[in-house]
Amino acid sequence: MELPIDHFRLLGVSPTTDVQTLLRTLQQRLDRAPQQGFSPETLEAREALLRQSAELLSDPEHRSRHESELTALGESGQPLQASLALPTHQEGAGLLLLLEAGLPLEVFELASRALQPALAPALGSARETDLCLLASLACLAGAQDLRDQRHYESAAQLLGQGQQLLQRMGQQPAHRQAIAEALLALRPFRVLDLISRDLSAVEARSEGLGLLEELVQERGGLEGQGDLRFSAEEFQAFFRQIRAYLTVQEQIDLFDRWANPADQGSSTADFLATTALTASGFAQRKPDRIAAARDRLLASGQSDVEPLLACLHLLLGQVDAAEAAFSQGASPELQHWARQAGEEPLAQLCAYCRDWLARDVLPGYRDLEADPDLEAYFADRDVQAYLDRLDASPAPAPTSEPAGAFGLAGSALPAAQALLGFGGFDRAPGAEADEPLGDDDDDDGPWGPSSWPTWPPSWGGLRHWRPAIPPRRPVVVAAAALVAALAAGGIALLRPQSATPPTPIPVQPQSALEDQPKAEPAAQPKPAEVAALPLKAEAPTEAQIQALLQAWLDAKAAVLAGSPSPLPLEQLARPTQIQRLEAERRDDTARNQTQRIEAQVVELTLEASSPSRVAALATIAYNDQRLDGAGQSVGQPTRIPALRNRYVFGRDQGSWRLASFERAN
Repeated sequence: MELPIDHFRLLGVSPTTDVQTLLRTLQQRLDRAPQQGFSPETLEAREALLRQSAELLSDPEHRSRHESELTALGESGQPLQASLALPTHQEGAGLLLLLEAGLPLEVFELASRALQPALAPALGSARETDLCLLASLACLAGAQDLRDQRHYESAAQLLGQGQQLLQRMGQQPAHRQAIAEALLALRPFRVLDLISRDLSAVEARSEGLGLLEELVQERGGLEGQGDLRFSAEEFQAFFRQIRAYLTVQEQIDLFDRWANPADQGSSTADFLATTALTASGFAQRKPDRIAAARDRLLASGQSDVEPLLACLHLLLGQVDAAEAAFSQGASPELQHWARQAGEEPLAQLCAYCRDWLARDVLPGYRDLEADPDLEAYFADRDVQAYLDRLDASPAPAPTSEPAGAFGLAGSALPAAQALLGFGGFDRAPGAEADEPLGDDDDDDGPWGPSSWPTWPPSWGGLRHWRPAIPPRRPVVVAAAALVAALAAGGIALLRPQSATPPTPIPVQPQSALEDQPKAEPAAQPKPAEVAALPLKAEAPTEAQIQALLQAWLDAKAAVLAGSPSPLPLEQLARPTQIQRLEAERRDDTARNQTQRIEAQVVELTLEASSPSRVAALATIAYNDQRLDGAGQSVGQPTRIPALRNRYVFGRDQGSWRLASFERAN
């Protein structure tokens, strides 16, 4: 057997190592024999090979000749490398030393070759056992190296080859299980690798979609209640990342299959299918898909979705049905926001629909780039032809019982929001999809079930809406009225509003916030009032807690901007908060984005204080803007003059650090 290694690498020294250091290294290698279960014969041969290399390199004449040979190979201009010839009885020891030298791929190839039927050792022999052990160790180590280099498909292929080899030999059951676990852990990375390829790579992308379906099926649907390997937080972050590489039709097909009770029967997938159908119908001017989305939402039996139904009715020219749904289902806060857009119900509907399309429907598809331009939509010939063909029957009304196979659970819509990366139901108008300052410190993670908002959180007292839809205006007349309103005075409705409604749950509109007097910055504490960080005061003052909070916000802004933190994060927050910040930064890095954030504490009041816990209510002036790799703005900026959060600080080993926070009412 020819080992692709020279005596220096085999012994683990450099060509400049002196003899004394070389001998000390030899002794260290001999004292640290591998403990994985190799036969005594292999371990003895390993010791003999190490001694032979040390003896050769300790002799000046032999060492000089070896160095000359290595120099000649390097200067030959050919892809040549040094090699050592070993007899068969030393091949196991040679491969073991090759593995110790960090060459697992070469070890796996040579061990696999030695185990081929023509060269295979005697069944049950020590040589067979050692070669199988070497192959399994090299397979796992090589796959990890490839994974670290982001060569996910190559890593999967190597693991597959190792699995087949060990199954054929009937050896190493524990390592076969480890290889199977490594393949499962690698699958999300393979999905991302395969589906992110060009759309022309049909075979690779098809394989990626197949792996995605396997993953979802094995975790028990999108909700994945039984998946102990892939937490809800991790899966939702993963899904938001891969979703941008899926076309709208791929998403429709996937969600439709996952919603089928014969498959997973996922209520979350059912709602996501509705969203994807709406996006496709609007962007591609196919109102029949919007009609399918409306029917699907009606059949789900979900309560409190009237604002969404109002938008779908509107896009189908069913103005009366849309106005009825919006007026009877919208919360007082949403109605207040809508009145900022105009006095006419149609104007309010158009403003709300436009924002819903822009924020929650149209983003997130590989092949869709559409503006929420209602005027262009209704002026399209295909749309007008479809509306012209609609009969004069009333728009479908919700049924008292779920129709068909669906029936969304109350938690399905928040789960769908998390998977799509929506703005969130409890956000201020204009807020981006990512929470500006983080998530609650729940044990089950920021996207765990206990942190999902109740659907809908701010509509708590609304009744389950089951009205009889009033007769609608003739479709052609309604569509003409829409186009005329949008083209005339109503065209302003399609331009960016000063306020952006939450979807579908409204809160106080931005314009109302802007009309309020801005909070004056709190008086800056004097230097003597603020303890140096880390904060170690036994009973910290409001000024000291405010300084600690401001330091954390500044550090967080620096990290999300792609810069190092001005202070060690460990002095400011507990590991949970730091891990979430790092996860958010990794997510931004994957999208080649940064965030420019300005967050200033303008007021802070201590609500509770004990020797180990402090709770504070803070008002923060908050602004942010996402930037792409070229420094250009992505999406609309967020500006919240008076963001109110409740922060909890804990004392660990004498230092106060941020433990958790939540949005204050």
